Amino acid sequence: MTVELPISMLYAGLLALLYFVLAALVIRLRWRDRVGIGTGESKDLEVAVRIHGNFAEYVPFLLLLLVLMELSGASGMLLHTVGGLLFVARVCHAIGLRMSIGPSWARTVGVLGTFIVLLVQAGYMLGYAMGMLA
Repeated sequence: MTVELPISMLYAGLLALLYFVLAALVIRLRWRDRVGIGTGESKDLEVAVRIHGNFAEYVPFLLLLLVLMELSGASGMLLHTVGGLLFVARVCHAIGLRMSIGPSWARTVGVLGTFIVLLVQAGYMLGYAMGMLA
């Protein structure tokens, strides 16, 4: 039996490419600053590690929820909205932190976008579960 999840796979692929770029930036800075573990004295590396780490903390869980939404029969429009917003939010978050470790428009868009996705997905999951339990 084959389960097709084209929308989830699209956003998983796009986010995987973004993850690769973030990881490559960390590696490049490790080579440049000759830091094997941790961040040493490099502020650039510290920021890059946090951008990469923040992505790794949020995106796998949000992708899992996207897959569950698609498996449950969520509309394509909803899936594309959530997946697209997640991708844009994560790009903005990375750009925003590279611009400034303080507040920036891009970081704000990234944080708010990520949290909107999380809350929409939580609402969908709870609504779907309550409908199944009724």
